[in-house]
Amino acid sequence: MFRIIETCVGCGHCKVFCPADAIESCGISRINDKCIKCGKCKGYCAIGAIEEEA
Repeated sequence: MFRIIETCVGCGHCKVFCPADAIESCGISRINDKCIKCGKCKGYCAIGAIEEEA
């Protein structure tokens, strides 16, 4: 699973590229239970605000 950390600026760029529509943007973005763990959100985050949870 991936998580969005507090450095998120809420640009919504990750949401655009999420194939599962698993990212909610309202200020700081949040990944919901629809996440398919593909990692595309992390790859498209320009500021590195998405981390893979251990």
